[in-house]
This record gives sequence, C-alpha cells and structure tokens, in this order.
Amino acid sequence: MHSNKTKAGVVVTGASRGLGRSMALELSSRGFRVFAGVRKMGDADSLGRESSGSLSPLILDVTQTDSIAAAVQEVSSEVGDKGLAGLVNNAGITHFGPVEEASIECIEEQFRVNVIGVIAVTQRFLPLLRRGRGRVVNISSVNGRISFPFTGIYSASKFALEAISDALRMELKPWGIMVSVVEPGVTSTDIRARAMQAWAKDRQSLSPEKRKLYESSYEKSCSLIAGLDQAAAGHENVINAVVDALTAEVPPTRSLVGPDAKQFKEMLTLQDEERDKILLGFWR
Repeated sequence: MHSNKTKAGVVVTGASRGLGRSMALELSSRGFRVFAGVRKMGDADSLGRESSGSLSPLILDVTQTDSIAAAVQEVSSEVGDKGLAGLVNNAGITHFGPVEEASIECIEEQFRVNVIGVIAVTQRFLPLLRRGRGRVVNISSVNGRISFPFTGIYSASKFALEAISDALRMELKPWGIMVSVVEPGVTSTDIRARAMQAWAKDRQSLSPEKRKLYESSYEKSCSLIAGLDQAAAGHENVINAVVDALTAEVPPTRSLVGPDAKQFKEMLTLQDEERDKILLGFWR
C-alpha cells in the first residue's frame, strides 16, 4: 500500500452530503488521495471520521474567492510538484418554480453556485491540474440537456455548465487536460426535496391572486417529486462514470447515466413539440 503522499490527488467540491459525500468516500476507497470540499467544520469532522484515511476534508465555499484561494494553497502544499490528477466540480444547488415567479436573488444564487463557482474553482486549480496533467469532471444533470417545466432556472445553469465544459475541453487540449461531463438522471439525493421546500416558502410571499396562478402545478409537482424520490437510483452509476472520466485512457466527453438514461436519450431525439407534449402530460 502506497502512502497518502504518493496517491493521485483529486479535489471534489460539494462533498458535505449526498452524492458528493458518497463520491469522495468511494474515490478514497479506490486509491485516490481525496480533498473533499465542505463549507462547515461540522461536515468536515463528520466526513473525516467516516473516511479511510486517504481523504482530507477541505473547507471550500465555491462562491467565496478567499475560501477558494485558501483551499488551493492547502492542496498545493499537500500535493507539491505532483499536482492534481483531477477536479470534480460537484457542488450545486436547485431551485424549482415557474420562471415568472423566480426572484432575481434566486436566479443569481443559482448561477453563482452552479456556473460562476465552477469557473472560479477551475481557474484557481488549473495550475495544479496542468502540473499533474489532471482532468476536470463537471457534474451536470439530465437538466443540462432537457429543460422541464418549473426547473427552468436550474436547467439554465446546467445548460451553461455544459457550454463551459465544451469550451474548456477544447481550450485545455494542448496541455492534455481532458474535460468530461457527467449527467445523472434521477438519483437519490435530498436536492429535490429541499428545492420543493424552498418553492413552498417562496409561494408564501405571493399575493393570493398570484399564488393561485400556479397552484395546481405546484401541487402536481409535489406528488411528482415524491414519486421520483421513491424511485430514485443509487449513487453507483454516477460514481462509476466519474471514476471512468478520471481513469479511462480516452474518457467520454459526456455520460448520461442512470437507469433512466435510455429514456432521456430518446427524448433528446424528439422534436420540441413532441417533447413538450410528453413533459406537459406529467402535469395534467
């Protein structure tokens, strides 16, 4: 067994819970030296207790320049001249609700975390990735390919992430830094439930007249999300896709993963009108 210092270093953002936490722990168990980005010391302590020893919690808020700079300095002191083998941009948030009712603050927060945060973190870690001839793996979503009703703002942020990934893939090619996008389908996580709670809270601030406009859509969304959460897939497919992106000689540029991947791929081939009809059918 090699010491931690000889293992390939990988930074994973958004590792405090859910998919990011599972990803960080699994990568560590597979032999990577994982720097698991979390925002709170409580999450760092919890993750540290659960890890196998080749994982180091890393205080990292992707929306704060100073936090990113401090995290880069800490990782750099650990990996030295070897640099990084990978950066997994997993941190993200979700807001649900109609575009008409989305506050500018909500929209800005969504893009600040899901898009600007990814760019800021990638920019600062690129010197270490270049040194280690590492790879960038961006965790997108099926929402980065298909926009569903009442996920418009979230989908917009993931569409933007896909565009950034395409540009990075070409721009970083001269240094052999490969860029992959992993697009999970419906995966077990609390992100949808938290988004529905936020939507419910936002609705409380509306006038009765405005609240009534999307009342039936909100109620239907509650039942749809509950059903999706019950049938959601585990984390294995996503984690395997991330490992493949980090280790394959020629990694996929895009991986739509999960038991529902085939269904979503078929939807991508449809004309807009056909796809709209199918999606709107869920809300009738």
